[in-house]
Amino acid sequence: MQITQNSPTGVFRVTGQQPPAVRSATLRLLVIPFALYSAWLLEIFLLAGSMHTFERFDPPGIFLYTIITCIITGIVVPLLYIRNTFISGAVNMFQIGFRSLKRTFLACVLTFSIGYGAVILFNPFGTDRFAFLNAFILLLPSAIASVMICWVLMGTHVQAFVRSGGAIISISVGIMVTAMLYGMTTFAYFPAVLQQDVLLSSVLVGIIAAFFFFAVREVYATVLLTAVCSVFIMADRINPFYVQNAVPYVWIGAILAVSTLIGIHRYLSRNYMTLKIPVR
Repeated sequence: MQITQNSPTGVFRVTGQQPPAVRSATLRLLVIPFALYSAWLLEIFLLAGSMHTFERFDPPGIFLYTIITCIITGIVVPLLYIRNTFISGAVNMFQIGFRSLKRTFLACVLTFSIGYGAVILFNPFGTDRFAFLNAFILLLPSAIASVMICWVLMGTHVQAFVRSGGAIISISVGIMVTAMLYGMTTFAYFPAVLQQDVLLSSVLVGIIAAFFFFAVREVYATVLLTAVCSVFIMADRINPFYVQNAVPYVWIGAILAVSTLIGIHRYLSRNYMTLKIPVR
């Protein structure tokens, strides 16, 4: 909305046209990131959901899904767009969760310890921890892509858009929006399973992961948390052959996804730096 003055009469007029800065911010921080999220969601449906890739034993299909949906669209494409927001100053390294090696190590150790304790107490595969490991490796690329799209891309950009409302509002909006976006991925992965409890479980995981990400601001630890939670809510929908065997296609895909994430971290650390300027 704009308020303009008619000079001869001194009368003010209210028009519905948004200032160019508002339109530009809406496009950069909401429209384009959501379009990338939508494209990623469509790829999940086409390469995983409609093909029942996780429900039937299809190692080549899993590998193709990992390369296209998780690595290219889920990890690399967000990086290409985030570079622009770095230049504009909308987000920084701290906000997207790529931190120092020491902080990353400590956050991952703590997250791993909590996750391992949960596996010991509530393993959906009983006492078979090797089965949990195989399921974790299977879902790891999906977890990396989910964190990159839902929180690193959408979460930080939504926060930047509503930042003027204060930290509490921006974090609250970020949590609500990203939790719903993550929950919607369930329908893309398993379109035939349209059950309320499934959606609620996914949204709950999204809320937990969002709280964790915005509190800790650490990508790798959030990936660990998301992957562990994904195993718990998807254990009964994964084909048993993935769980009972160490499938080469699955492990190679997971290694490539993790390597891509580490490569992106190194690239950003070498080319972009966030400096804290002390206020006197």
